[in-house]
Amino acid sequence: MKTKFALSLIAASLLTLTACNKEQAKQPAADAKPAAEAKAEEKKVDAAQSAFKSEEDKQAYSIGASAGNHLRLNLERTKEEGTEISKEMLVKGFIEALDNKAAFKDEEIRKNLMALDQRLREKRDAKAKKDAEEQLTKGKTFLDENKKRKEVKTTESGLQYEVVSTAEGKKPVSSDTVKVHYTGTLIDGTEFDSSVSRGEPAKFRLDRVIKGWTEGLQLMPVGSKFKFYIPHELAYGERATGKIPANSTLIFEVELLAIEKAEQKDDHGHAHKHDKKADLANKDKKVKASE
Repeated sequence: MKTKFALSLIAASLLTLTACNKEQAKQPAADAKPAAEAKAEEKKVDAAQSAFKSEEDKQAYSIGASAGNHLRLNLERTKEEGTEISKEMLVKGFIEALDNKAAFKDEEIRKNLMALDQRLREKRDAKAKKDAEEQLTKGKTFLDENKKRKEVKTTESGLQYEVVSTAEGKKPVSSDTVKVHYTGTLIDGTEFDSSVSRGEPAKFRLDRVIKGWTEGLQLMPVGSKFKFYIPHELAYGERATGKIPANSTLIFEVELLAIEKAEQKDDHGHAHKHDKKADLANKDKKVKASE
């Protein structure tokens, strides 16, 4: 059964201890406490730890504490999703199961957990649907207003773009590999990806990325910088991807650094780059030979 609540507490604690530690490490550090308060807390911790009579006691307690941390994080998530689970009943079930006095038999426990899993899934699905509809409305409103700006141009597909800086370089075609620097944000300004932040340009074939990129970069001469406003249907559509919610309109600021021509294969299957000058030279040789 695919539910995090279906795992035994001990198994869950051992399997997720590392994940819990990582999640806690991501949380912002609390403001520094006054020295006196910090020292008082240290004394409390030392007093609590001194109550353990052996290493075995510490280890047994740590299993319970790890399981508690794991469950606490799960309870916080389910509460955020609109489902609150009683801590009192959870602790009661835990203790009674440890004493082999559980109110339900294993089969009934499984059924209850499956029902909980179904309820949580329905809540998540409903929220995801609502969020996707909101993104669709917000994106349409944003694009409708954005296209009114004189510096913004709109293509037939609905892609919007503006020229940040221009250059005299060549423009790529869809089969080319391009080298770019870019920053991607949602319409609320949230940055979800950036080669600039990573400090390393990205390289990819234009026909293997989202439609808005494939179309937009073919408008760019090498050395120029454009800003693209990409409707959801030219981006990731109804699919949520990482930090990008479903139906999101995306904004990319892109600098085209270089073009690498598409590779073609000869009769022997060897790959080589297409070179127009070489083609013309070979054609001239064939003409002279025929003369």
